[in-house]
Amino acid sequence: MSRTAPARPTACLALADGTLFYGRGFGATGRTVAELCFNTAMTGYQEIMTDPSYAGQVVTFTFPHIGNVGVNAQDDEANTPAAAGMVVKWDPTEPSNWRSTERLTEWLARNGRVAIGGIDTRRLTRAIRQQGAPHVALEYNPDGNFDIEDLVAAARGFAGLEGMDLAGEVTCAQSYRWDEMRWAWPDGYPRQEAPVHKVVAIDYGAKRNILRCLATAGADVTVLPATATAAEVLAHNPDGVFLSNGPGDPAATGQYAVPMIREVLDTTDLPVFGICLGHQMLALALGARTVKMNHGHHGANHPVKDLETGKVEITSMNHGFAVDAQTLPDGVIETHQSLFDGSNCGIRMSDRPVWSVQHHPEASPGPQDSYYLFERFAAAMAARKAEVG
Repeated sequence: MSRTAPARPTACLALADGTLFYGRGFGATGRTVAELCFNTAMTGYQEIMTDPSYAGQVVTFTFPHIGNVGVNAQDDEANTPAAAGMVVKWDPTEPSNWRSTERLTEWLARNGRVAIGGIDTRRLTRAIRQQGAPHVALEYNPDGNFDIEDLVAAARGFAGLEGMDLAGEVTCAQSYRWDEMRWAWPDGYPRQEAPVHKVVAIDYGAKRNILRCLATAGADVTVLPATATAAEVLAHNPDGVFLSNGPGDPAATGQYAVPMIREVLDTTDLPVFGICLGHQMLALALGARTVKMNHGHHGANHPVKDLETGKVEITSMNHGFAVDAQTLPDGVIETHQSLFDGSNCGIRMSDRPVWSVQHHPEASPGPQDSYYLFERFAAAMAARKAEVG
């Protein structure tokens, strides 16, 4: 009986401790060096890959069916993928979805993103959980020739996300207006034609669906770069200020973001709402500290308890840093907490409409457990306008 020789690996994932995973490459050829994380979501791989919060990270998908619905322009959260690479268990299959316009493999190649399939993602996920998010080098070479020593050296040479300001790399280059609302059958994304609130959104790496949720809540949204000053924010005469999600070390981004937020808080009574990195920016501005997590939270099934109502929300999360609740100053209340590990997931000022959450209400987990946060923001802006006349 004849036997076919096993296919030679065309991709290699090298961890900084020297651990190697061989598999089949797809997407773009070449090498990428980054931090490795895992995401447990069963859907939304395109949303994840284009979420600017994943800049500087290779994403391991624990769900095996990746690529089966293809990709389409409507599901992008940014113009191009932000994640540095992709790790999956099974090779992407032919897409089977009426909205698909392109294969995942072709989309990754066109956008210069390296990917590897045929990996034991359970073993890899256990390693990440036990050892912390490792630094890795991922290479796809169709010839199957790898310089292992060089790959491991590249992984060890990665500087890591601590101390790294990535928000400045993914933010918009200039301000722009946003009026697109949430997707609705059968017309897709409608336009907000009758906004009632003016919102300035600070773009630390904003997902498009967050901006859509703001528009759906009645906001006329103006997006400003991450480096915007308080004077630039207030020049738009906003009814509220939104602080977006984003990648990197919040302490590094806070070098320029925190002074702006503090000045807005010190000179106005505007409602302020933050999500993810925006939550961490607000916490820093109020005097708290942030810490690097062992492996972070990345998934769409994270239970979070609202400490003020007792309600448990199923949330979507994507963060590798967290606010240290023990450092919250007087006048700042912890509002939400992770039921996985007890980490902080929300804060608010006790006497002002200023609050933030670590999770992503726009990502439709639950599926609508956390959408009330956008409605709360709209209500706070309406209440303030009613008071000032």
